[in-house]
Amino acid sequence: MIPALLLLLVYGAIVGTFVLAMWQIWAKAGFNGAWSLLMFVPILNIASFFYLAFAQWPVHRMLGGPDEFN
Repeated sequence: MIPALLLLLVYGAIVGTFVLAMWQIWAKAGFNGAWSLLMFVPILNIASFFYLAFAQWPVHRMLGGPDEFN
């Protein structure tokens, strides 16, 4: 049997990896990486994902960005 502490450590490592990855995605888009912490809030995690997908990214404004879709 796997001890509960080991299971908790593995779960924490997996969650930490996803938060770190989302932090990098938010930062590369030009937003504050702390927005990735919304992954812990049940409904806001989905809302923040859609915001990231459809918002105009600050990095695109700085670099001249791709053509606008809207």
